Amino acid sequence: MMAFKINAIGSAILIKYLLPLMPRDRRSVFATLSARVGSISDNQLGGWYGYRSSKAALNQFVRTAAVELRRKKPLAIWVALHPGNVESKLSAPVAKANLEVRPPTEAADQLLNVIDNLGPRNSGGFFDHRGDAIPW
Repeated sequence: MMAFKINAIGSAILIKYLLPLMPRDRRSVFATLSARVGSISDNQLGGWYGYRSSKAALNQFVRTAAVELRRKKPLAIWVALHPGNVESKLSAPVAKANLEVRPPTEAADQLLNVIDNLGPRNSGGFFDHRGDAIPW
């Protein structure tokens, strides 16, 4: 339940209140942090039921909001972003396995770069820290 509160419900509330505020006549972006493990089609390992499901729910909220937004505010962009493995308590096992883990500031800079390169055609998408699309 806690994973859903943090990963999905919080963003759903933001969507509810921010969607009407998005400008009609200029570019605006709502980007939320998701995780590759929230991709249903990319799930090769299983496990992490609560976390995976909460991120998949978040992705569905983003996708659904983008569909609605496209009709009324075509320049607005709603996306889910996967930051990669970022130094944190959650990524500690990844770091121990000698997989790439980046400092939060580096991950943030990469995500801002991705956001800068998004256009309305990307709205409703799911992208990693390199700007590559992740399958739903």
